Amino acid sequence: MNLEQARLNMIEQQIRPWDVLDQTVLDLLYTVRREEFVPTELRALAFADVELPLRIDGVDTGEAMMTPKVEARLIQELGIQAHETVLEVGTGSGYMAALAAHRAHSVLSIEIDRRLFSFGVANLERAGIRNVRVEQGDGALGWRDRSPYDVIIMSGSLPVLPDPLQVQLKVGGRMAVIVGDAPAMTAQIVTRVSDSSYDTLPLFETVLKPLRNAWRPDPFRF
Repeated sequence: MNLEQARLNMIEQQIRPWDVLDQTVLDLLYTVRREEFVPTELRALAFADVELPLRIDGVDTGEAMMTPKVEARLIQELGIQAHETVLEVGTGSGYMAALAAHRAHSVLSIEIDRRLFSFGVANLERAGIRNVRVEQGDGALGWRDRSPYDVIIMSGSLPVLPDPLQVQLKVGGRMAVIVGDAPAMTAQIVTRVSDSSYDTLPLFETVLKPLRNAWRPDPFRF
């Protein structure tokens, strides 16, 4: 398999048509080698337009990587700057953290699954990425101890966006999140514009596996 041709095809046939036109983001897809973050047995599918299941030592964790076009579009729309701190919830393979790390000052990535914690850490270390810290825990409501953040990336969907997560953004900070229940989910960029107000920019409709322990309002509370 010609990996470089497959990478080029991914960028030109999947990612550009999804309005990812920022050349710095496109260049990043050459720098961060996606095939080094997928399970070994799925390496041939690293550039396919599918969510890749994250199997560790042949065991399915129940989690998956986002499609390449969704990853790239979210990174573009967040506009991460070199001085900014990023919180990612759901390390998975470590690939999204790696993309963010190349643009940010530092990334804190939270992973609830012990197997994926080890997998993501190993991938990031092998790729030589030093400005990502991975911690094991439940980040469904963010990671308050180290807040606030310039950028938050939720790598699993949420039925609704909880207030305790939004307040961990700095004023001017942005969050990439996919909100809703299947089959009606929307990728959004949420920007904190003041201490008490937020702007929401809908990007596209998609479906993504829910984050483990995602908060859902009590339907019987009035």
